[in-house]
Amino acid sequence: MPESVPRTAIRSVEPTEDFLRALYERHGSVLLRFAARMLGGDWHRAEDVLQEAAIRAWQHAAELDPTAEALRPWLFHVVRNLVIDGYRGRQARPQEAGEPDVAHHPVPDGVDHALTAQVVVDAMRDLAPFQREVLLHVYYMGRSVSQTARVLGVPPGTVKSRTYYAIRALRVGLNHRGVQAM
Repeated sequence: MPESVPRTAIRSVEPTEDFLRALYERHGSVLLRFAARMLGGDWHRAEDVLQEAAIRAWQHAAELDPTAEALRPWLFHVVRNLVIDGYRGRQARPQEAGEPDVAHHPVPDGVDHALTAQVVVDAMRDLAPFQREVLLHVYYMGRSVSQTARVLGVPPGTVKSRTYYAIRALRVGLNHRGVQAM
């Protein structure tokens, strides 16, 4: 090389790999530990910050000597600013959520209601006819015990007893079908 060529011009034509390799060898481990401490031990984010600092140093490669000790304070300043900018950015926007889990966001399309109704109808078929009849009057037609007793021609105590045992039998039938009944 001729003596008239300035050192910065020689460095500007050096391959990028040499610049970055020298930067990482000389300053990488110190900067990584510094970033990790600032980030509360988050080594993955610290590596991202170090990479960004290296890119910023590389953008000024014509003016910087990666092996110089005088570069280190500038690099610390860049890392510190990157960590602060990242913190401020996270505070300014809501926390990101991952992919929504479709299974945990049911869509009210009536399918659940239809399936539940079908399971209940199937379980009702397992009941004795007098149990099915009393449940239809009391729960589906909304009749009182007295009204149901009059329609069925049985005493109110019988309606109460049949209702109690019909509900128990229905609960067992639903549990056998995988429905947790109250």
